[in-house]
Amino acid sequence: MTAPGVSSEVGALRTVVLHRPGPELKRLTPRNNDRLLFDGIPWVSRAQEEHDAFAEVLRSRGVEVLYLVELLVEALASEEARAQAIESALADLHLGVTLRRHLAGELATYSPERLAQVLCEGIRNDEVRGGHGLVTSLLAHDDFLLAPLPNLLFTRDSSAWVRDHVAITSLAMPARERETQLTELIWTRHPRFAGTPTVHGWRREHVEGGDVLLLGDGVVAVGVGERTTPAGAERLARQLFGAGLVDTLLAVPIAQERATMHLDTICTMVDVDKVLMYPNIADHLTAYAVTVADRPTSDHPDGDDGLVLDVAPPEPFLVAAAKAMGIDTLHRIDTGLDPVTAEREQWDDGNNTLAIAPRVAIAYERNTETNARLEEAGIEVLAISGSELGSGRGGPRCMSCPVARDPLG
Repeated sequence: MTAPGVSSEVGALRTVVLHRPGPELKRLTPRNNDRLLFDGIPWVSRAQEEHDAFAEVLRSRGVEVLYLVELLVEALASEEARAQAIESALADLHLGVTLRRHLAGELATYSPERLAQVLCEGIRNDEVRGGHGLVTSLLAHDDFLLAPLPNLLFTRDSSAWVRDHVAITSLAMPARERETQLTELIWTRHPRFAGTPTVHGWRREHVEGGDVLLLGDGVVAVGVGERTTPAGAERLARQLFGAGLVDTLLAVPIAQERATMHLDTICTMVDVDKVLMYPNIADHLTAYAVTVADRPTSDHPDGDDGLVLDVAPPEPFLVAAAKAMGIDTLHRIDTGLDPVTAEREQWDDGNNTLAIAPRVAIAYERNTETNARLEEAGIEVLAISGSELGSGRGGPRCMSCPVARDPLG
């Protein structure tokens, strides 16, 4: 087994966590898909075929593929982990005392496999046997007592490895809040990852993994927009600086809208000095370089780390990134062929590529113009189908959480 650790976006990928689409996607309906953050109702069996092909491409290039649910089941072998999972899942105030007590007793009898399944696919009101009180009487029969988690597919968002630490993120949308509770269980309770140091946490200010790009060893860019808040970016910066994991953090403001929900929807790295960028906003994208101006010499109360952060004036993103990375130029490869094509392909996750080595990237096959530009720039494109996988607005990078990459150089 390769030791966990990620210090770049493009070092040779050794181990990755995926989530194969499961029964939770069959909970999507035209009435709830918007609330559950899907733009349509995916054909689940086809989505599974597409995902299996994605995993096989990774394996064919020597990548170890781990599945989130399998890891969760193994973590739930621990009695303490099961108790933690049940307590977290039932903390929602809408359940009420009677129903919460009943569900806690019921879930405590489940095997690790059954508990993992229920935590992912949720529980409907008409699936509860016994424990009928005021809450279950007043809710509709098809209301969810425990909401399904269809966005587990996008394993990038709920955690992010930075060197040998894992950041437990805090997801902004209510439909996704529970996802990081499950990833926290995996990283802290699974035997393979025992002792892994963690930063941040799902109870803290909002930060999502799709906004975190490891531009180079010691340089992290964090998008601040619809999902990651300014306070979340600052908290993460303090955690990463305090643990000695980064030298510079670039805070990158992005539009607060669904088309640009994360930084990796408009920018992903495909080589040590090349990024794929959405050209319609590339010229306006800026970054604030954050460094540590002073470190504390004594303990500080109330969780204040005492760090004094220096925030530089904004610069064009490519300029600030190259400067922080210590290179002359961070080269830009544009999405699409023209502004209209670029907008179409960006919406279809043309920017959301997964580098599995320098100059090798996985991309959706439908984004033909973007893929052609990548190939013209010397990038080997491993094209996969994503007509059903993309209904939740996420590409190969969104669907993968790298756990181990080779260091660069």
